[in-house]
Amino acid sequence: MAGSAEHGSSSEATVVARRVSARLASLAPSATLAVDAKAKALKAAGEDVIGFGAGEPDFPTPPAVVAAAQAACADPANHRYTPVAGLPELREAIAAVTARDSGLEVSASQVLVTNGGKHAIFNAFAALLDEGDEVLIPAPYWTTYPEAAALNGGVPVPVPTSAADGFHVTVEALEQARTPRTKVLVHVSPSNPTGAVLGREETAAIGAWAAEHGIWVLCDEIYQHLVYGPHRFWSLPAVAPEIADRAVVVNGVAKTYAMTGWRVGWLIGPPDVVSAATNLQSQATSNVANVAQQAALAALTGGLEPVAAMRAVFDRRRQTIHRMLNECPGVTCQEPEGAFYAFPSVEGVLGRQLAGRRIDSSATLAEVAIEEAKVAVVPGEAFGAPGYLRLSYALADEDLQEGVSRLQKLLASAG
Repeated sequence: MAGSAEHGSSSEATVVARRVSARLASLAPSATLAVDAKAKALKAAGEDVIGFGAGEPDFPTPPAVVAAAQAACADPANHRYTPVAGLPELREAIAAVTARDSGLEVSASQVLVTNGGKHAIFNAFAALLDEGDEVLIPAPYWTTYPEAAALNGGVPVPVPTSAADGFHVTVEALEQARTPRTKVLVHVSPSNPTGAVLGREETAAIGAWAAEHGIWVLCDEIYQHLVYGPHRFWSLPAVAPEIADRAVVVNGVAKTYAMTGWRVGWLIGPPDVVSAATNLQSQATSNVANVAQQAALAALTGGLEPVAAMRAVFDRRRQTIHRMLNECPGVTCQEPEGAFYAFPSVEGVLGRQLAGRRIDSSATLAEVAIEEAKVAVVPGEAFGAPGYLRLSYALADEDLQEGVSRLQKLLASAG
């Protein structure tokens, strides 16, 4: 009977494999969204869960942006198809703020408006990668980079960084990982999940190295306005102009203006790459929703005052979570330099007993945390960094303090 059961299971798996493409069957779901969904489901069931999973500001979208969207709904021009690459006035505004904030001069024709930053990353990889091309991705990394690269035929190659170096990738590490198949380097500063911010000299050196070896650079600048203390954001193609013709910049309004749900991002690059990505988008999604584009236009042309107010709150929370995590038994946490994530090491907890379970990994610890303390965190395994947790501090101060206090109590009971 056992043999029959195994045979049936194998046949079933074969049928599933035939029904779903191998490429999508191997695709991992977003770990961060999965944790957030679990936390929300538990809350809906009446559980008192505090979620540190999702990377989205807890602030409402600025009122002027919402008002612009409401007005746009009444304009029949927004009820129709518009150019695939985006509303001309929005593309002009994106070029203008890119010059202002990144120091990178581009024309509106080099801008493709996308359905959020993830869509921009996917389009960029689709335009750049052929089957077997290698993509260097500094680790720890955001979960989407390797999956989007692989979906487009690329081979993700993690490039390790260390806490001792502040999770700053080095040219030496990149050179060690480079092969004749290396096509693209992913560059992200400030970093999700570590909060690391690379300095000007580091950034320029990476750009010069990529230019020397003919490697494309995908620059994710989505957190450019969220830097703290003495740290500054530096746009790689701006400080290393020799790489500008092989650089693609992705950005969006999600993090800066608390507009994650509006789904407006963009891709900036050389004309041939932008043209190819636009052709892809014409067949995949066409234009981004016009009302959302009008909201993004209002955000970009409305000044940075709301951004400064949100950044001040994030900075306060950053200092609080850094202090409190370092008070947790077995936990050490570097101070985040940018974005809104803390990335503590839990190596000191591994191998111990919690709630009757042996904590053999950070994934196990995350399971125990939500089951026993009702605290949702993302395990480091999702970011290519076992032994760590990622906690977003984009949540209310009282929830942040209560959530970390629960972790402190839970970890204090470890045997």
